[in-house]
Amino acid sequence: MVDPVFLPLTMAAADDCTSGVRSVAEAANRAAADCWAALLGGCNSRSRDRLILTLHDLSEATVGSSHYRRVMQAECRIDEAVREGDGAEYAEAFVGYDQAVATVLSRLRSTPA
Repeated sequence: MVDPVFLPLTMAAADDCTSGVRSVAEAANRAAADCWAALLGGCNSRSRDRLILTLHDLSEATVGSSHYRRVMQAECRIDEAVREGDGAEYAEAFVGYDQAVATVLSRLRSTPA
């Protein structure tokens, strides 16, 4: 069975970033998959709490960018969906979050040092 990928754009953009960003992106993706399983199962597990912490760590990689506000809004939307147990909103919010973070990482990667 293949694990779900909630952050495909971010994972691709993180390939060329420092290992720290890549590992944070991988942790956030795993946390998203664990939380998704908890949402589907109707469980109130620790994975829900862990998700927001790992997403916040990934969001920190976007601080200072013009898209930081968009990233934080998407993160808040995910948090709200988790608290409400709304799987459809959760999936939709991840699309926006993934796009926002991947945009920042792509721009950071293409910026000359």
